[in-house]
Amino acid sequence: MEKFVPYDKMSKKEKKKLDTEKRGDWQGVNPVTRVEDSDKKKYKRKPKHPDREEY
Repeated sequence: MEKFVPYDKMSKKEKKKLDTEKRGDWQGVNPVTRVEDSDKKKYKRKPKHPDREEY
């Protein structure tokens, strides 16, 4: 039976090993490449309220 060692007192290698085991899995999806497909322009040149007079 292994002795209990608190997380703060573990070595860097042991902490890294535990963290990689606990880390979740994305099931083959790369979260960096996920982009919403849209044809909308980010910058619209037309005024929002064209009939409104600006003072």
